[in-house]
Amino acid sequence: MRGPVVSASPRYSQVAIVFHWTIATLVAANLAIGLLHESLLPGTIPLHKAIGLTVLALTAARIVWRMGHRPPPLPAEIPGWARGSAHALHATLYFLMIAMPMTGWAMGSGRDVPRPVSWFGLFDVPPLPIGKAAAGLGHEAHEILGWVMLALVLIHVAAALRHHFLLRDGLLARMSFRRG
Repeated sequence: MRGPVVSASPRYSQVAIVFHWTIATLVAANLAIGLLHESLLPGTIPLHKAIGLTVLALTAARIVWRMGHRPPPLPAEIPGWARGSAHALHATLYFLMIAMPMTGWAMGSGRDVPRPVSWFGLFDVPPLPIGKAAAGLGHEAHEILGWVMLALVLIHVAAALRHHFLLRDGLLARMSFRRG
């Protein structure tokens, strides 16, 4: 049985919404490229690297921006366990949006002849000053964290859809571009 739609809770700012959907789109694209580059998307690793660096820069900007702009509070009817789960999921996603590009960048930086990463052909980003061992660790971490990121993104999307279609509590509308 569906309950009535709860009145809309406070919305995120337009800046937060643009950060969210831009980064979400780039993360989804990069997960697809990362998982399918060998079979269905050959030759896409330079694009994958450029998108990863973009996610890194946008996430850093998003964190700096958010330090001065608190997100709207969750509705009072959200139970404590759900609040804690949401906060833990978001914190882990923020961690991964930094760790994934950093471990990917590390992978290519510890070669015998490290190469810069081309950012969409516009300029080169120099390799990190690390050795082969750190690059190998970055490679392993990148693969494992990629699967963790995929799982958490799917959980995040499923939770948003649950709020929208089952709970009908207006939570998803807080992050939409539409007014009202």
